[in-house]
Amino acid sequence: MVISICQNPYRHFRHSTSLFVLPSTRMALTSGSVYTDLLTLVVAGLIFVYAYFKWTFTYWARKGLPHLKPSFPSGTMQNPVWPKISLGETLMHQYRECKEKGLKHIGLFTFSRPNYMPIDLQYVKNILSSDFNYFVDRGVYYNEKVDPLSAHLFSLEGQKWKNLRSRLTPTFSSGKMKMMFRLVMECGKHMTSAMEEVARKQIPIETKDWLGRFGTDVIGTCAFGIDCNSFQEPNSAFRTYGKRALCPTKWEIAKTFLGFANEKFARRMSVRITPVDVTAFFLNIVEETVKHREENNVQRNDFLQILLELKDSVGENDANKSLTIEELTAQAFIFFLAGFETSATTMSFCLYELAENLHIQDKLREEVETVLERYDGELCYDAIKELKYMKQVIDETLRKYPPLPHLVRRCVKDYKVPGTNLTIEKGTAVTVSVYGIHYDPDYYPNPEQFDPERFSAENKPTIKPFTYLPFGEGPRMCIGLRFGLMQVAVGLALLLKNFRFTLSEKTKVPLKYNANSIILSVVGDIWLKVHKIQ
Repeated sequence: MVISICQNPYRHFRHSTSLFVLPSTRMALTSGSVYTDLLTLVVAGLIFVYAYFKWTFTYWARKGLPHLKPSFPSGTMQNPVWPKISLGETLMHQYRECKEKGLKHIGLFTFSRPNYMPIDLQYVKNILSSDFNYFVDRGVYYNEKVDPLSAHLFSLEGQKWKNLRSRLTPTFSSGKMKMMFRLVMECGKHMTSAMEEVARKQIPIETKDWLGRFGTDVIGTCAFGIDCNSFQEPNSAFRTYGKRALCPTKWEIAKTFLGFANEKFARRMSVRITPVDVTAFFLNIVEETVKHREENNVQRNDFLQILLELKDSVGENDANKSLTIEELTAQAFIFFLAGFETSATTMSFCLYELAENLHIQDKLREEVETVLERYDGELCYDAIKELKYMKQVIDETLRKYPPLPHLVRRCVKDYKVPGTNLTIEKGTAVTVSVYGIHYDPDYYPNPEQFDPERFSAENKPTIKPFTYLPFGEGPRMCIGLRFGLMQVAVGLALLLKNFRFTLSEKTKVPLKYNANSIILSVVGDIWLKVHKIQ
């Protein structure tokens, strides 16, 4: 027996040899199995997502509405991370394509989300004004819990928006504008003083940077109660964080698109649009300013003071409860975003057109000089209102270069489009191509031409309603348009009174728009030569 065992010591293990190799082999098999399972899940998930998109892309066909052919995964939009042209230009081309086919409305897709675009002016009017109760919300993502600065008047919905809008409307009355005029003028004088040095040195200016400093100073003093003087301190904290808020990263742009494409998912994931450091900075500024004014009984004729009065104007039992510091800051923040970017952009495009059309620049300067003579050479609130040709020039600039090239709304209850069998379902996104309408030759002949006479007293009555939409239209029309127009008029009047502008060779013509910006802005900026008027 012993000999037998020695001759074949492993014979008793002939059915169990796997015991000696399993430790490594089983691990390999297990790992392989896990990877296979994961790969299977990923592939299955991708197939499911693709199938979901393909099914969703039949939405408008099932509704019987003409639509553009979508592509996976961005729908009829461009890839938001690497777009070739701006969103405004994309929508304009889509508007033109469908208008040429005689279509009155079309279906689009923002990723998998159905998006309705009206083309016929009657449909545009219905959505923005006549049937506004069906399209009260913009459908812009906000989340006051994780991103308090996103809960501002532009994005708020339903009753919250109605309550706040009614309380803020008196903020921009003629009386309030007149009160803030002096603050805007002080900022304008800082700008002209700095421009004197530029003209003396005969160096071209980068308009967006220069006019952005003016915008920073105006919003800083009127909305936050602080003196920035960005021409002396171009890298101040307020300007730095302001630029940070207005220049989102690609990741932040992607989050914005996610919030628009799938708001519920973005809210569930607690997506934050406003950078954390920007939120902390603006909250801190407002909190400190409010504390200082309340403790020292300081009052100032600015937007923040008006918000403070609103903050304390209602009691705890009132349906419109007093504003929290976060809500107050959010309103000042949107005032900054809207007032800074749109005003600076409008002034920049306006000076570009005036440099390209020197006869228009000369005519406008002559008007400024003539009006100022009646006010002893001083630019005042009443003088601004007399600059009729200035208003024409600004209106034509906003027609040709609308800061927001499209408007967005969301259907809040099922809506049957009049005269059709189409029902726009609750939750459907709606987009109006402002850029497309402004460049429609049926409404504006030779739309590429800069012609302020379109808005003369004789011609303005011939402009069809709802074909001029730089500030939107209807109850959700921009609440601060009067302030914005005043700021632009003051800045232009002061500049044209003292300087002449010509185009620099550094400006790339024709202008190319920034594909990553929702606001209409130029790649490479607009450079102008500045000449002092003796």
